[in-house]
Amino acid sequence: VQLQACGGGLVQAGGSLKLSCAASGLTFSRYIMGWFRQAPGKEREFVTRIWSTGNTYYSDSVKGRFTISRDNAKNTVYLQMNSLKPEDTAVYYCAARTGLQGEYDYWGQGTEVTVSS
Repeated sequence: VQLQACGGGLVQAGGSLKLSCAASGLTFSRYIMGWFRQAPGKEREFVTRIWSTGNTYYSDSVKGRFTISRDNAKNTVYLQMNSLKPEDTAVYYCAARTGLQGEYDYWGQGTEVTVSS
């Protein structure tokens, strides 16, 4: 199983970025897909997840600014990030799990997002 995240970069505060995570080696449509992030010197934190049904859940810190979506035909999950803030600076990871709760089974390698003030 591979999760390949991309789309990170440097953006000014208030700007937008769209991350993608392409999955292979798994039945993508059966998996709950999530995005996490880890800022320098901080622990990894949950950002958002999307169920196979398309239902979504967001952390309070990104609600209203970020949108997660998925394309099961392309085995890809996306994270549209708008109104970016310097505190959004982090390495963003995608992850996949089958269970409704519990740990994620697979993780991507991460893509770095830097938001300048």
